[in-house]
Amino acid sequence: IAELARDFDLVGLQEADAGSLRSGFLDQAAWLAELAEFPYFTHHANRRVGRIASSGNSLLSRLPPVSAENHPLPGLKGRGVLLVRFGEGNDSLSVAIAHLALTAMGRRAQFDFLVELLASRRRMVLMGDFNCTSTAPEFRQFLRQSGLLATNTAAAPTFPSWRPRREIDHVLVSEGIRVLDCRILGPADSDHLPVAVELELPEVAKRV
Repeated sequence: IAELARDFDLVGLQEADAGSLRSGFLDQAAWLAELAEFPYFTHHANRRVGRIASSGNSLLSRLPPVSAENHPLPGLKGRGVLLVRFGEGNDSLSVAIAHLALTAMGRRAQFDFLVELLASRRRMVLMGDFNCTSTAPEFRQFLRQSGLLATNTAAAPTFPSWRPRREIDHVLVSEGIRVLDCRILGPADSDHLPVAVELELPEVAKRV
């Protein structure tokens, strides 16, 4: 995973463990940041089971974040969205990592929450395991309500990694962020295949 991550500026991780029995008490996000030489990383555990498990969303970054916040998602405990901001003012870039519910009803409530949470963000990248394909009604409704645009991962299955059949891992961007390239990478010791996207920010925002 570190070898794959090393070529990128921002890397979102899901179900990384913050240091529990599950990971041999290793903080996986911190360890990956060190191995792949990322100067910054942010992690928030959403699912804690005593000392047995402590998994959540993480972001590795070569850019200094201005702020980072975590929001629990509606529904059963254990799902959340990590929201990190780079830069200041109207030209800032927000990057969110979300891991959504297994049921359509749960996802609808979570998508509604995300619409409100991200409404004021002018430049936005939302990535994660949405547990649904791009043709799911709740996913299509979210795109309409949020104004975010799907990158061209729609036809590329990412799960399960050993025999991909479903494209449930997505990267969405706000209008004005140009997608230069999008591809699915090879296996990375995970049950999901990694999604890699190259983006071009508007000129006024490139300093972030």
